[in-house]
Amino acid sequence: MMDRHFEVRRRLLGCVALAAFAPWAAAQSAYPTRPVKLVVPYPPGALTDLLARTIGDRLGAVLKQPVVIDNKPGAGTLVGAEFVAKQQPDGYTLLMATSTTLGISPALYQPSPIDPLKDFAPIAHVGSARNP
Repeated sequence: MMDRHFEVRRRLLGCVALAAFAPWAAAQSAYPTRPVKLVVPYPPGALTDLLARTIGDRLGAVLKQPVVIDNKPGAGTLVGAEFVAKQQPDGYTLLMATSTTLGISPALYQPSPIDPLKDFAPIAHVGSARNP
């Protein structure tokens, strides 16, 4: 049972979307050929949004393509997550996920519109925060 919890936690922490750190991005010389969308399932001005905008600016410079921040709040972050889960898995629509998006909301809202372990591929862990 403990191994399963460790695996879920590891995947949840790794599901933050940053294409610059994806190993497959370097292997595909044609990527990206158009702007990349970074979906934030929180409203503008939230901490996750500010982090996504900071990362998006730097990521855009590395990728030499614009990174467009697309805020899609609602339903405990499931609106944005469901939107990303339904997109082509081509690296052009990324999700700035949190533990709420991938763990708490799918557990609270049943049936959940997403399966965090099947619908998303982890790319990078960009940070963590805890209460003082």
